[in-house]
Amino acid sequence: MEPEAPQSAELADKRKTMTKAELIEEVARAAELAKKDSQVIVETVFESIVDALKRGEGIELRGFGSFRFRQRGPRRGRNPKTGESVEVLAKRTPYFKPGKELKELINQAESPSQ
Repeated sequence: MEPEAPQSAELADKRKTMTKAELIEEVARAAELAKKDSQVIVETVFESIVDALKRGEGIELRGFGSFRFRQRGPRRGRNPKTGESVEVLAKRTPYFKPGKELKELINQAESPSQ
């Protein structure tokens, strides 16, 4: 008996996504820590990344990737509901750029075993 196909693409994507809670559990298991301790670690890492980006700094994690931001200039947009023209303010948008080693590891995992 084969498992049932997902009801939607969204559900299929959800099954392939690690949540923050699952990451906390994995850190607790791997480091043999209590979940509360691993939660503090994970949240501290996330807060540190956000704080550095707020200060205009990038974060580089060798072998993993880097967190940076792109400056988006002001532009004219449209309100999709009314069609009215609106001014969109300049803003910084964070993004993640995977490192070479991470890309290689991911591509190795997808390659058929030899």
